[in-house]
Amino acid sequence: MEQTVEYCATGRRKTSVARVRLSPGTGEMSVNGSPVEEYFPRETLVMLIKQPLESVDALGKYNLRARVSGGGMSGQAGAIRLGIARALLKVDEEMRSALRRAGYLTRDPRMKERKKYGQRGARARFQFSKR
Repeated sequence: MEQTVEYCATGRRKTSVARVRLSPGTGEMSVNGSPVEEYFPRETLVMLIKQPLESVDALGKYNLRARVSGGGMSGQAGAIRLGIARALLKVDEEMRSALRRAGYLTRDPRMKERKKYGQRGARARFQFSKR
């Protein structure tokens, strides 16, 4: 039986969580069982996912399998990007400086602000009437 090496990492963005697996291969990419181009309808999201691989010249050297849940399309793409960057660190620690410089290792902390009680929304207030 052939032993395959897999590098696993988790990425998060907004409310999305992505479990990413990188294995040496031809560059096939799948998200939740379907090809990346099929899963993400916008080209910008596909480009976002490929950014960490391009920054370390690893595009086409690793197969990518990602399971992602929660959030919307852009949140999921951001989560996968962080997961790929973290998995690349497990492949080779030398890549850290290039990935850090490009900002791919930073978890984006921005979340949706919660609605406050007695108000219409997070920041929206009811209209004030003096009379």
